[in-house]
Amino acid sequence: MQYGPAVRRRKLGAELRLLRTRVGITSVEAARLVGWHQSKVSRIETGASGVKPADVHRLLDAYAVDDGELRELLMALAGSEDGGGRHNWWHAYRGVLPPTYRDFISLESQASGMRTLETSVVPGLLQIPEYARAVTRAAVEGLEDDKIDALVEVRLARQDVLRGHPPMELSAVLDEGVLRREVGGPEVMARQLERLVEAARLPQVRLQVLPFTAGAHIGITGPFVIFSFRNTSDLDVVVLDHLTSSLYLERKEDLRAYVEAFNTLQIHALSPEDSLDYIAGLAQG
Repeated sequence: MQYGPAVRRRKLGAELRLLRTRVGITSVEAARLVGWHQSKVSRIETGASGVKPADVHRLLDAYAVDDGELRELLMALAGSEDGGGRHNWWHAYRGVLPPTYRDFISLESQASGMRTLETSVVPGLLQIPEYARAVTRAAVEGLEDDKIDALVEVRLARQDVLRGHPPMELSAVLDEGVLRREVGGPEVMARQLERLVEAARLPQVRLQVLPFTAGAHIGITGPFVIFSFRNTSDLDVVVLDHLTSSLYLERKEDLRAYVEAFNTLQIHALSPEDSLDYIAGLAQG
């Protein structure tokens, strides 16, 4: 398990090493092409040190990488300010966002798919403003109103990934408790349920309800997120949230275990069609 910055360095380095080997050159030859010492290439590939976006750009040119989406993804992992042409809007909120949350948003902004189990609250990408405010206020006690406002703005801005071209594909399994917990009061919850009904009808969103009658299940230990990337599965990562930080799992065996767990949860959950009917029924009172 690694924290966000470390996992990003390791994933970036591994991908750069793979690209180098694909073009059939050694790390010594790569260093010569870009005018560096071989040790710098090695440190980058092992994730031992960070790498500037400009240096990633030079390596990608040296390896003749012309896949625009892959270049954009790797530049974002390096912390590019423009994400290869896409403004990283969350930098404006550095004062209120902890590093692990910024890393989460960075990965989310570049991911092509997100699978999530939620056991307590509605996924952030589907929250309405009033619900997001109530969750934020409860999660971080004593926070000033202006900081709560900023965090809610961030939560809503993140939802743009569902409206991108192409949009992220979101697959969520919601424990029944998510739908029955009146976050923000009955009126806010009613509007939030209506928002879920709208979202469930989008082609890029798949919602399934895991009813109480399912009993104990493999996800009972807590929620998780699996990010997938269009260009390579080597960059896929599992994120586990804790009260003060997030943990990132990148090992293939960890990824396999969580993917299998999510598939099992989908089998035990209501179908998307039945889930939509169930949520709509709750929304109507």
